[in-house]
Amino acid sequence: MLEELKEVSFEQPVMVYKHSTRCGISSMMLSRLERNYDLEQDALRCYFLDLIKYRNLSEQLAEAFGVRHESPQVMLIRNGKAVYHASHGDIDLTTIKEFLGL
Repeated sequence: MLEELKEVSFEQPVMVYKHSTRCGISSMMLSRLERNYDLEQDALRCYFLDLIKYRNLSEQLAEAFGVRHESPQVMLIRNGKAVYHASHGDIDLTTIKEFLGL
């Protein structure tokens, strides 16, 4: 999956939402993000990462992109590099749109 994220990010920006299914804050932030999501389908490729099932992948992402693991967390990847990341209450679609130039 890591290589796929990098490859896709050269064609289209990628957003990874790292979610703990055991965390109320993570569920609340995911719900807020989904309620406000109004981007065109081709504006952003979105991935959902279940941290309970795929914790090792989250750690690989942190290492590959130089972003400390947090949960919940959003990472925006463009041209093979993390250009934005936020966690907890800082996860905000308006800011993500700004990084996308929308």
